[in-house]
Amino acid sequence: MYPKHKRRNTMAFTFLSYFTLFAGVLLFAIGLYNAELELNEKGYYIAVMLLIIVGSILTQKVVRDNAEDDEIIAEQQRKIERNEQA
Repeated sequence: MYPKHKRRNTMAFTFLSYFTLFAGVLLFAIGLYNAELELNEKGYYIAVMLLIIVGSILTQKVVRDNAEDDEIIAEQQRKIERNEQA
């Protein structure tokens, strides 16, 4: 029988992560709206903000996937060592 899967993050932590993302975007947009910049300059700031958001999401995914891969590879190595000892 397989062990029951347990979520890594609580609902509160998940909510907090989404809240901080949306609050940061909202505050950035308010600051950008009130800034005395030309429209093309505001566009550059928006593009950079979107690039940072996508980059942070991708970095988080890569780090998580690499950690999971390391665990899988270590488990495979342990199985190979056990088979060689038998």
